[in-house]
Amino acid sequence: MLPHLSGIDEIWHAGDIGDLTSVQKFREMAVFRAVYGNIDDQSVKYLYGLNEIFFCEGLKIFMTHIGGYPGKYTARVSSIIKSEKPNIYICGHSHICKVVPDKTNNLLHMNPGAYGHYGFHVVRTILTFEIHWDKIQNLNVIELGLRGR
Repeated sequence: MLPHLSGIDEIWHAGDIGDLTSVQKFREMAVFRAVYGNIDDQSVKYLYGLNEIFFCEGLKIFMTHIGGYPGKYTARVSSIIKSEKPNIYICGHSHICKVVPDKTNNLLHMNPGAYGHYGFHVVRTILTFEIHWDKIQNLNVIELGLRGR
């Protein structure tokens, strides 16, 4: 996975970190933003919150672990989307890579899937993209191989 991340500015992790040693290399190579997931223990929750809301190149980003998809958001996430009005909403939890425009809320929903070996996903995935002058460019789904060791 590391060759796919060379030269990047930031890494965003949508939860289910597991062991903190699994993200140490990411924390050393770029700005690392993360939220905790439902499998994460107190050591992860101590470092990362339930939600992360921040700006990148003029776009407002909202990231959380569990939240649903356009038309099927949880009540908590729906409320945050309505009040914060993000341009990009990123979540994890399903372990299914998906990028869907939400025309109702005028945002792009992104779920990178799962890069780890544990879970129920079949193929390990990440998303890479660039943000320049408030535009998303060069969005790619990177398949890292099958889950399992």
